[in-house]
Amino acid sequence: MASQFLKKYGLRERNPDPQKAALLVIDMQNYFSGIAAPILPTIKATIDLCRSQKIPVIFTRHGHKPSKEDSGMLGEWWNNDLIINGTPESELLPEIGRKTSEKIVQKNTYSGFHGTDMEDYLKSLGKTEVIVTGVMTNLCCETTARDAFVRGFRVFFSTDATATADQELHEAALKNLGYGFAYLVDYEKLEEAFSNK
Repeated sequence: MASQFLKKYGLRERNPDPQKAALLVIDMQNYFSGIAAPILPTIKATIDLCRSQKIPVIFTRHGHKPSKEDSGMLGEWWNNDLIINGTPESELLPEIGRKTSEKIVQKNTYSGFHGTDMEDYLKSLGKTEVIVTGVMTNLCCETTARDAFVRGFRVFFSTDATATADQELHEAALKNLGYGFAYLVDYEKLEEAFSNK
């Protein structure tokens, strides 16, 4: 799909540098299992590919206090249908295969950067690029990608290792991101890029 969007919208092309990149796996949690299921094989392959290149893999986990006092506008917007920390729904999907040595960034809003140590952690590793995967394309993935861009990170956004509730929303998010924030990639493009290093 990345090449389809590149061709259709004339978007920019670039390959990530394994020395500078980190892989962000956004909110692959039990709560989103239905949305995440179709991309599980691709996201697992992307994780394995990045591990083979010694690219750090960072997972985000979205959740709120049981009191929901930290829900902000999300509580209003989603009528308090929120992920509560400590519940089975808040846990990462076991199929994703996170290693215990891989960092989890806990967040309570769409961005993986807002109110977290994500930026400091990436800088401590000397990383200036992020590859964004996970769910949901048009909410947490897109907001994290935009936030990374405005903080000075080069962003690569996966077209086939992200998903959301609706294909039109997925494609609209990709079009917007490719226009102004991120280089679009897919598993095949990443594999090709890394094999040439």
